[in-house]
Amino acid sequence: MNTTFPRIVLVEPQMGENIGAAARGMWNFGLEDMAVVAPRDGWPSDPAIAMAAGATHVLENAHLCATTREAVADCTHVYATTARPRGMTKRVVTPRQAAAEMQQRAAQGERVAVLFGRERSGLGTEDIVLSNTIITSPVNPAFASLNLAQCVLLVAYEWMLAADETPPVTYDPGKGGAAEREQVEALLDFVEGELEDTGFFWPSEKAPTMKAALRNLYHRAPLTGADVGILWGTFRALVGKRRSGKQG
Repeated sequence: MNTTFPRIVLVEPQMGENIGAAARGMWNFGLEDMAVVAPRDGWPSDPAIAMAAGATHVLENAHLCATTREAVADCTHVYATTARPRGMTKRVVTPRQAAAEMQQRAAQGERVAVLFGRERSGLGTEDIVLSNTIITSPVNPAFASLNLAQCVLLVAYEWMLAADETPPVTYDPGKGGAAEREQVEALLDFVEGELEDTGFFWPSEKAPTMKAALRNLYHRAPLTGADVGILWGTFRALVGKRRSGKQG
């Protein structure tokens, strides 16, 4: 995984805790190139180190820059995270689209940076003008302001997701494997017969619908061969108990 870029640029962050949380979020998703532009409380920051918890190397290797221009000087494409383009005509993308683009650019050897603004006021015009593209997250319009570290985490997550090949759904049926259809049907034939014997399917005109619903319930579940074996044992025990009660 390319951990060098994109570079996460924190412009004039005010709280060390936010810087540390941003570093932690970056490393959670495989990023470690951070630039800190003129942090309010100086650098290094003890609160940032304490908050990073396991991602302190991101802080130790962070670029300390005097200006945003310095932080992105060696980058070929710069994204600015803001909900306010400030009157500038620029392309606006979602974090997901930006992440896909960044993966492609990184694969081609480009150096990419993402700007994140001040906690109180966000990025200024002088920062946004340096960017090629704006990233705006789809958030609640009544409360669109994201915490600095949360915004970094969101972009870092999308970065990893864009390259992740993990299947969206996984299911491991275990050593016994998934139950074969006939295994399940045989079980249901048995259950249905026993239920008919008890008068469960009543009134008779509703019996077909009830039987279909019963079978649908079991076929909807991803049963394994072991599951079917357990159900056979359970139902046989119940039936045996019922029959012995009748005989008594």
